[in-house]
Amino acid sequence: MTQDQLTAPAALEMLLTGNKRFVAGSPEHPNQDAARRTEIAPAQTPFAVLFGCSDSRLAAEIIFDQGLGDLFVVRTAGHVLGPEVLGSIEYGVSILGCPLVIVLGHDACGAVAATRAAVDGGPPASGYVRDVIEKVTPSVLAAKAAGLSEDSDFISEHIRHTVSLLLDRSRTLADAVAVRKTAVVGLAYRLADGTAQVVTSHGAVPPAGFMPGK
Repeated sequence: MTQDQLTAPAALEMLLTGNKRFVAGSPEHPNQDAARRTEIAPAQTPFAVLFGCSDSRLAAEIIFDQGLGDLFVVRTAGHVLGPEVLGSIEYGVSILGCPLVIVLGHDACGAVAATRAAVDGGPPASGYVRDVIEKVTPSVLAAKAAGLSEDSDFISEHIRHTVSLLLDRSRTLADAVAVRKTAVVGLAYRLADGTAQVVTSHGAVPPAGFMPGK
């Protein structure tokens, strides 16, 4: 199946199926040989944009069992948004033609933990870490206002908030979702068992067996 024929639900299923292989300890390591390197040297045609946290434990191609040229990856601490991130994601959708955008968060996220501590009156962060905390603060405040207390709830809220910001700030992305050219899906990754769970989805129905999170 070529990229032009690949739908957002099919792309999502490819990612989640790859994650199941990773969790089971039976990765196939596709598209990681010399032939693939030669094949994609002239041009790239990734099937998904993956915008995730910079955490060293979230190596996208590993946890989704993908290879060279499969994913267009953008990562920042706490998957916080800025103009460069928005431009990169829009490039993946409008120029590279990716039918799927993933926002990938995870439990025990340092950015979310630091923001929760700051909101609760902890010592202020220094340098540009303060900017990361400021951008995560709306998610933490929303979770607290809803009476949530579990780490997983704060992570899910921050993933949903990031997806909403993407669609609100990027007209290019919102229009692509509206005409079903692409979809935006939020996933929460569990560090201990390696699973990725759907938290929210705009424009793509998760495949059977993959239920959205809370």
